[in-house]
Amino acid sequence: MTPRPRSLTIDAGQTGIRARLHTGNDRPRTFEFGGIRTDNALIPQLGEVVARVAESTLAPIFTVSAGISGFSKAETNPDELRNSTAGYGVHEVFLTHDSVTSYLGALGDERGVVVAAGTGVVTLAVGADDVARIDGWGNLIGDAGSGYWIGRAALDAVMRAHDGRGPATALTRVVLQEFRNLEVAYLELQSDPLRVSHIAAYSRQVTELAGTDAVAAAICTGAATELVLSAATALRRVGESVRTSPVVCGIGGVLRAPEIAARFERGLRALYPAVDIRPAIANALDGAGHLPLLAAQSVLRDRIATSIG
Repeated sequence: MTPRPRSLTIDAGQTGIRARLHTGNDRPRTFEFGGIRTDNALIPQLGEVVARVAESTLAPIFTVSAGISGFSKAETNPDELRNSTAGYGVHEVFLTHDSVTSYLGALGDERGVVVAAGTGVVTLAVGADDVARIDGWGNLIGDAGSGYWIGRAALDAVMRAHDGRGPATALTRVVLQEFRNLEVAYLELQSDPLRVSHIAAYSRQVTELAGTDAVAAAICTGAATELVLSAATALRRVGESVRTSPVVCGIGGVLRAPEIAARFERGLRALYPAVDIRPAIANALDGAGHLPLLAAQSVLRDRIATSIG
């Protein structure tokens, strides 16, 4: 699907926001901003993105479509965004959770499940007649297997080793590079407004050490197990688990790490020997461009908040 001209597509994640302006004439322009704050009102943050793009390009924007981490259709009014950005030419707004745009970018209108594992994690399955979202409930009560989950597990393991409650781990050396005194690390993290992405950043060192450190390897196994559970649960809920070769796509930084991806694939094949594991055909930013173009009968339509003036 080709995005509409004079449209702005947005992928608003917790680590960063990407936006792409389609003018219909020139090559699309891409912009990057700081991550969405899910503990703050979403509409003003999106409005700022629209304003900064419009003011930097002096190009009118007719359509805004966005996939947003932390989005709730019941609590987000797209009319508010359309009204606040009308001065930049905005007439159409399409907003949804980033699980929907991740799905559309990864599999298009194919039935199956997409596991999007980055700083947070959310899984979306689409069946013939139903949609199921699994997790994506934020770092306080969910996001099992995410980059934050992995980083949090690493820090927990380091403090257990420090106390003598757990085995020694090479992760301690990693954390000591930032916190020379482990006993005040929790105070520094609690006062850090970017602590979610800060903690998630440790996931990279966990995967790098998984081949030589038993604690890091166990964390990777645990993360993959959680992601497999989410995928299998989502497939079951939409009736796709009965297929011989259910379609599965894993995306995001966590699943780009071979140490997680290999464990994820093994776990899936243990449940579905003929599982059809596919690479993503595009990304969530491309998926946002699909929102205005979805067929009226699409089961994803009910998950999109729309305002057209």
